[in-house]
Amino acid sequence: MTTTAAAKGKAADIGTDTLLTLYRQMVAIRLFEERVNDLYTRALMPGLAHLYIGEEAIAVGVCEALRRDDYITSTHRGHGHCIAKGGQLDLMMAELLGKATGYCKGKGGSMHIADLDAGILGANGIVGGGIGIATGAGASIRLRRSGQVVVCFFGDGGLVQGVLHEAMNLASLWKLPVIYLCEINQYALATPISEEFGIPDPAAWARGYGMPAQRVDGQDVLAVYAATAEAAERARRLEGPTFLACQTYRYAGHNVGDPEEYRGKDEVAEWRQQDPIARFGALLAAHGVLDEAGATAAAAEMEEAVDRAVAFARESPDPANETLFEDVYA
Repeated sequence: MTTTAAAKGKAADIGTDTLLTLYRQMVAIRLFEERVNDLYTRALMPGLAHLYIGEEAIAVGVCEALRRDDYITSTHRGHGHCIAKGGQLDLMMAELLGKATGYCKGKGGSMHIADLDAGILGANGIVGGGIGIATGAGASIRLRRSGQVVVCFFGDGGLVQGVLHEAMNLASLWKLPVIYLCEINQYALATPISEEFGIPDPAAWARGYGMPAQRVDGQDVLAVYAATAEAAERARRLEGPTFLACQTYRYAGHNVGDPEEYRGKDEVAEWRQQDPIARFGALLAAHGVLDEAGATAAAAEMEEAVDRAVAFARESPDPANETLFEDVYA
């Protein structure tokens, strides 16, 4: 896999400062997720978490192509999406630790982070649960003529949810400004993608609903940025939805307690050769944008930010008992 010419062209458009921001964001997501895993293994975090390690280029590449007032809907593996879209590390970490200062006052946890001010319409513990929400948001945008775009993140398992096909058909019919973005990390929990679909290329499904669709190297942040920017421009022109199938891989298990008996170490090691952060760092180094000292400084800066988020979360109070039924709906 190599960076595409289109991606390199987009890189020239966004400038050196933004390229470095992309790198720092990817590092921040990686370090945040590693710390989440550490907190879980030390029994300091209630519940489970689904780590985004290995997929950082997708969240960062997508959200760089969006405006702050654009929307995203996320998944159970949503920390990376939220960070890339502008979510605050301290409020996210507090939510993961079940604290009253968290985004959802400690009642949502890892899979239910939302920040409407940043356009994050919510992560979702239901497979494909954000698809209908994103499509509805797209209808709202069209009716209000606000010029916004909504990106709907979902994984391999979401591809076979009926709501996706109903939503894509409706979005195509009404020309809604939605980008359906599938993070194909090769597994739906423990089921490999080779055992999930009758048609090997899921983008072919989307084309059947009358929308542009393409496969994207999800380990290449610039390729993801280029594809998303093109889809967003099309959506803002009210020309309808786009489907992006981003090929990626989760280095960790399905969740932090997954024994990973369904895949071999050699497979994981092979995908680690395409690590998105290492690839992007090497590209920046080759173009004189980032040297070893700069990479070390970026990692230290992001590590300090994560440290502050953990300290904030651990020092925050638990939700009071009398608030048990506040802000809860079904």
